[in-house]
Amino acid sequence: MPTTSLRDLLKPPQDPGAALAAPGPRRARAVWIGRRRYAPIHDLQKQLVEARAEGRIGDTILLLEHDPVITLGPRANPENVLLDSGALNERDIDLVATGRGGDVTYHGPGQLVCYPLLDLRPDRCDVRRYVRSLAEVMILLAREHHVEAGVVDGMIGVWVDRAAPHEWGGAEWAREIAKLGAIGVRLSRWLTMHGFALNIAVDLEAFEMIVPCGIREHGVTSLHELTGRRLTVAEVALASAPQLARGLDIEVGRVEDLSGVADLAGALLAPEAVAGEGRSAP
Repeated sequence: MPTTSLRDLLKPPQDPGAALAAPGPRRARAVWIGRRRYAPIHDLQKQLVEARAEGRIGDTILLLEHDPVITLGPRANPENVLLDSGALNERDIDLVATGRGGDVTYHGPGQLVCYPLLDLRPDRCDVRRYVRSLAEVMILLAREHHVEAGVVDGMIGVWVDRAAPHEWGGAEWAREIAKLGAIGVRLSRWLTMHGFALNIAVDLEAFEMIVPCGIREHGVTSLHELTGRRLTVAEVALASAPQLARGLDIEVGRVEDLSGVADLAGALLAPEAVAGEGRSAP
């Protein structure tokens, strides 16, 4: 099965003619599922992608925060994990090899993780466009909290000027760029998995356990560090429908709160998750 990683971003779209199609409005169901361990949600993503491929559900967006975990992409440099397995176990931090693009990342409480499970066919079969749309969602979310962010050539993710968080004129004008959000995706047959992680009020010292995304020369920051406001991930996630809709160019209704649901697969694979077009939450 062909897959696409972030290393393929410099390649042209595989199907440039697909953009000529003009389907009707696209809708996605967005759900907040609370704090979860990584491995079960990775398995859930795979179940939902299979259901999406078979037309049993529509486009779905998972919003959550993870228990502490370090993840490695298929081409990650293991030397970018700076603690050994024993030290990670002592801190109750999972170490997981995963199929997304990118190098080494950390996820933990205080970080908004977004997994859009979308079918990009027939008119959105462009990897660079999709990755840029994920960045746009994070930029819009940051702007809601009076932080201006942007992208930097050659470095995946969303960046800010730590010295002037309310301005962004590009990396060339910034005095101290820092990473606010990471992106790592996997595409198979134009079905998407994984997504982005936006630092809301995450413990920034946790990033000292890794070389984030293999980038040593720039630090990591959060909305809390930049603004002094301690937002919760839940409040940002539950209010994120407008930014998701604008950034992904897709209709998104009110984000549903499924944080208390134990059987997420049962809830998300239910027949009312309209196949083909997705569903807007009430």
